[in-house]
Amino acid sequence: MGKRTRYAPGTFCLVGLATPNPANAKSFYASLFGWQAEDLPAGPTGEVTLLRHSGHDVAILYRQTPEARAAGATPHWTSYISVENADATAARANQLGGAAVFREPFDVLDAGRVAAIRDPTGAIVSLWQPRSRIGAALVNDVSAWCWNQLATSDVERAKRFFAELFGWSYETDDRGHTTIINAGHRAAGIRQQTQNEGSAEPNWLPHFTVRNVDHAVHTAEQAYGRQLAPTIEVNSGRLAVITDPQGAAFGVFDGHTDP
Repeated sequence: MGKRTRYAPGTFCLVGLATPNPANAKSFYASLFGWQAEDLPAGPTGEVTLLRHSGHDVAILYRQTPEARAAGATPHWTSYISVENADATAARANQLGGAAVFREPFDVLDAGRVAAIRDPTGAIVSLWQPRSRIGAALVNDVSAWCWNQLATSDVERAKRFFAELFGWSYETDDRGHTTIINAGHRAAGIRQQTQNEGSAEPNWLPHFTVRNVDHAVHTAEQAYGRQLAPTIEVNSGRLAVITDPQGAAFGVFDGHTDP
């Protein structure tokens, strides 16, 4: 039910892991999600690994650069938003008070063109201009990515920025949680950072569907991952946040609706 052949502009389309130890990461996520890995050359960016489930692309993985590690960047998952023109969208982000993380967008061979932007609250998200690859070919299914959520220090400022950049609209429930609407569909969520997260940079967190959160947490811990906080009830399922052995955080969800 989660097979995709295109993404409307402004829709999250892919997630990617930057890690200092690709071999360890491949082993960890294979044990947790059953992913298969295929290494491909990616031009000047080095090598990228396609992560697949049941023959469908679900995510990518790449080695974190020495420059990024020297600058203090930790291993992390990055969320990608589909755009018609990465250069124009990055330039518009700058005009709106964001910042381009890279000096200019770059091509990933014939797969697509990528840029990264930092919103005015400090959270980084990537832009994907599709060419031969649209992004993930399987979403919202077991062992596939299902949701992205922004934890930010200033929800209203982030909402204004992304509404102008992508045309997003929003729905807010009685708990104060904001759902992003793009092209008539629920696209992601935004929440206020808690007091306990006061020292953390605003960030986007991807979530993956699993059959059972408790089993996923146990499997991750057996492979030297770590659960960051107690499992919580959300909508029709349960959610836990885990880090892989290198410290990259992500969510796992065992329901059938948006976390």
